[in-house]
Amino acid sequence: MLQIGDSVPDFCLANQDEEEICFRDIKGRWIVLYFYPKDNTPGCSTEACDFTTALPEFENLDAIVLGVSPDSPQKHRKFIEKKELKITLLADEDKSLCKTFGVWQLKKFMGKEYMGVVRSTFIIAPDGKVEALWQKVRVKGHVDAVKEKLEELQSK
Repeated sequence: MLQIGDSVPDFCLANQDEEEICFRDIKGRWIVLYFYPKDNTPGCSTEACDFTTALPEFENLDAIVLGVSPDSPQKHRKFIEKKELKITLLADEDKSLCKTFGVWQLKKFMGKEYMGVVRSTFIIAPDGKVEALWQKVRVKGHVDAVKEKLEELQSK
């Protein structure tokens, strides 16, 4: 898993509108990159709605918020429309970015083991380095914690 201080390698992924978003094009700003398992599931919906509600505050901090899951751009578009989301969602269908960040891991649920996305959030500084990370995120209160950490990092 990428750790605090690691440089983020370049990546390009399609967003919900099938437009390619590349790290090289957004580097230079603060980035909140959060990974979640699946569109339209309870925890993922809550997290996406919380980030949408807080988006103006993140924008005031000159930060962009990007959600990443293995779902397709079409599924992301339906999720955005259904939940009236304002954030950008990236489609990591081959799980390459999930693997790069180390969030594609063995999970257990009701006695079964399977590979899946471990809910995680990374704050990336304008220089392209990881400045903060959360693993195995609990959704309740998470967005506020990310915003507080971003404010703290920017005040240094």
